[in-house]
Amino acid sequence: MSLALIAVLPFLGAILVGVSARFGRNQMALTAGATTLAALVGILGHLPSVLRGQVIFTQIDWLPAYGLNANFMLDGLGLLFALLILGIGLLIIIYARFYLSKSDPMGNFYAYLLLFQGAMLGISLSDNILLLLVFWELTSLSSFLLIGYWKHLPEARQGARMALAITGSGGLAMFAGLLILGNIAGSYDISQMLAQKDVIQSSPLYLPALILILLGAFTKSAQMPFHFWLPHAMAAPTPVSAYLHSATMVKAGLFLMARLWPILAGTEAWFYLVATTGILTMVFAAKVALFKDDLKAILAYSTISHLGLITFLLGLGTKAAATAAVFHIICHASFKAALFMVAGIVDHEAHTRDIRKLGGLRKLMPITFVLAAIASLSMAGLPPFNGFLSKEMALEEAAHTIWLGNAWVIPILATIGAVFSVGYSLRFLVHGFFGTPRAVLTAKPHDPPLGLWISPAFLACLVVLIGFAPMTFAGWLVDAATGAVIGQEMTAKIVHWHGLGSPALWISLFAFVVGGLLLDRYSPLRGLWDRFSRGDGKRSFETLLSALTAVARATVVRFHDGALSRYIMIAVVAIVALSVYAFQGGDHAAGLRTVAPMNATAIALSVIMVIALAATVTFHHQRILALLFVGLIGLIISIGFAYLAAPDLALTQLTVEVVTVILMLQALTFLPKTSPIESSLSRRWRDGVIAVVAGLGAGGLAYVMMLRDSAFGPISAFHLEQSKPGAGGTNAVNTIIVDFRGFDTYGEIIVLGIAALVISALVEALLSQSAVKDRLMPILQNADRSGDRHPMMLVVATRFLLPIGMMVGVYIFLRGHNLPGGGFVAGLVFSIALILQYIASGHGWTAARKRINYQTMIGLGVLIATATGIGSWIFDRAFLTSNYAYIEIFPLEKFEVATAALFDLGVFLCVFGGVMLALATMSRLAQKGGEATSRHAFDLRRRG
Repeated sequence: MSLALIAVLPFLGAILVGVSARFGRNQMALTAGATTLAALVGILGHLPSVLRGQVIFTQIDWLPAYGLNANFMLDGLGLLFALLILGIGLLIIIYARFYLSKSDPMGNFYAYLLLFQGAMLGISLSDNILLLLVFWELTSLSSFLLIGYWKHLPEARQGARMALAITGSGGLAMFAGLLILGNIAGSYDISQMLAQKDVIQSSPLYLPALILILLGAFTKSAQMPFHFWLPHAMAAPTPVSAYLHSATMVKAGLFLMARLWPILAGTEAWFYLVATTGILTMVFAAKVALFKDDLKAILAYSTISHLGLITFLLGLGTKAAATAAVFHIICHASFKAALFMVAGIVDHEAHTRDIRKLGGLRKLMPITFVLAAIASLSMAGLPPFNGFLSKEMALEEAAHTIWLGNAWVIPILATIGAVFSVGYSLRFLVHGFFGTPRAVLTAKPHDPPLGLWISPAFLACLVVLIGFAPMTFAGWLVDAATGAVIGQEMTAKIVHWHGLGSPALWISLFAFVVGGLLLDRYSPLRGLWDRFSRGDGKRSFETLLSALTAVARATVVRFHDGALSRYIMIAVVAIVALSVYAFQGGDHAAGLRTVAPMNATAIALSVIMVIALAATVTFHHQRILALLFVGLIGLIISIGFAYLAAPDLALTQLTVEVVTVILMLQALTFLPKTSPIESSLSRRWRDGVIAVVAGLGAGGLAYVMMLRDSAFGPISAFHLEQSKPGAGGTNAVNTIIVDFRGFDTYGEIIVLGIAALVISALVEALLSQSAVKDRLMPILQNADRSGDRHPMMLVVATRFLLPIGMMVGVYIFLRGHNLPGGGFVAGLVFSIALILQYIASGHGWTAARKRINYQTMIGLGVLIATATGIGSWIFDRAFLTSNYAYIEIFPLEKFEVATAALFDLGVFLCVFGGVMLALATMSRLAQKGGEATSRHAFDLRRRG
């Protein structure tokens, strides 16, 4: 299966979950699980090749000249993270089905979860740093939705904002660092960058790039001093915590450091920045975890501590440390995800996560206790579980690390961190499951149904199996991932016994003993902890945020006061000033082209357009008159296009002008006939001078550009030459729209549809308020109206013109690939034919006979255009690549069939649906206002 398709599957699953929402909770869970399983099967299909040392690539050129390619790569490191993302994701989907209550919108949850899953999978598989950055920011946005899933809780909203602010800011810094790194390497493809170690590390920009990249990695992986967002993100549902904050999102920073390890590691800057940050984070977070009372808070700070340990190992820059880091990523994901799910089970059954109220759960919840015991003892680093093996490897590396010439600093800090790790792990197990309950619980706890404990049970089995047979159940994955990190083949040695001479053995024994003593003497230690006030990262963040908010508010009040004319004036002046500066600093060779002669017709049209423009400016306060002049200008431009042999543009301009004028006429219904003079005379002179200077500058720029040939040659020559052989059409304008620049058109029709839907939604919101009718009534009541609202001649004429207009639209659509026309113009022609019905007979009469839904038409148009583009992938072609063939059906002549016609059909439906939805919505607003006016007049007559 293509890596691109694997990366897309979770996003498709998010859409399918929304579609399956009507079929119930089980169907949504099944849909989410099926798409995740499909992606997992796709990854497993490449497993044998990756384990043999091969690297799988899927390359999709997008903008290769700028280094922007949708390239995907699967090596050992990508395989490790893909298996974690999809494997644990599948378990979380099962767990969430039974964890979430019936009042929770499960469709939203699974859609957000799959969006996040797709973003993380994209990070793991990206072979282009620009593509990786897109997925990186998607993780921040989707995690914001997941953390704030229970939006009725203030702490959930606050945690989501904090996570987005911290990780998003770090992502911006990382963006700059990766761009610098790509510039140094001469490529933005990761696979090519990894071969440029000497070039990168010898560059003077290496250190700035390293610092910026580490800011992104540290914020995402909650390293000091950016750690505080992670505990507050625990306001999310437990499935989110188990997935994002133990196995996936927080490990994105670790993945980035591991991915770039071959080209960034091995320098003093890397060692001191990464290793120091990691070891300090490990010790600090482990100490805090010991004194937290919320089960999820204990696990949150323990997660930060273990992330610090892995960061420290990556910072050492040695092959053995990289192996230990990779192995601990696997072990930590298994036991920590299981522990989070256990905490969720306890909360689900006991209705509390406060460890001070718990106790005695060992007898009440025996299955949950066994799972908690396995996972927590693994987290403590006790044999025979997997956490013991990875911790021993980590401590062995720490014991031999020299920091600033001192051989004791790192071993002592690692020992302290290990002691606290044993302490908080034993507290989670002993205070939660042993003894007797410390408070009266609102519910009697008991083991949950199978659906809730099957997922943590699977992970607990992995903890045990890897602990007993690490080389069988994890060694192959560790070798593949470590080989990708260090850039060469690797065979790890994961053993249970390192010998009596191993420093790690004695550090572990010391940690077990002292950690047990910490638990035994917990009460006096807790009293000492509570006596001293401590700094709070959250408080500092809120203080900084408040200061920034105050500055932003003052700036907005000062400059953003709603004066649109001022905004335009500042923008235009800035553009003119920059243009003058650029013009003065450049070389200006004489133009090589001659000015084409103008005949009397061209001169007359130009004069009329200038007069109409002057009249628009002069009479702009009389809105109807100004609109007529604007329409006249549009008509003259259409004639100009036709005069300059651009019939497609002339046809498009003419139809757009008709639709625009009608739309503006609808809007003028709700505005006064004339607008007051709002500017002083001096301000009008100022604006006039700026407008004249800017206009002359733009005109002069166009003039000098048309006198000169481009250094790259005219692109029109390519389109004219390739229109027929490349796209199968003789109309170059249409082939550009539906083929050469089809992706642009695809985005434009989506924007058009969104704009129409927004107009409709706003009007619906207005009509739902009774106060709106009261505001519409005086406007429409005072309007001058004709005695005959629906003149018979106009009604008869529009009935006759409707089928003719539609026939013309069909004709323009069908001929558009070879002659002037196409889906865009056809959609506008259809719109005009129907708009005439609204004008002649009114909204009520027309709406009663409407048999189509404009919203559905917009959606259908986007789906057809999307399906046409995706269809290219079936034939291993780029998205929206068109194809054509000539067929002959008796008794017809040979004719052309092109896939671009289907895409053009999508354009037609979006344009037609969008225009009609906007105009029909405005007409409906006018109708409601007219109804309010009629009722008001009736009430006045009745009272009279």
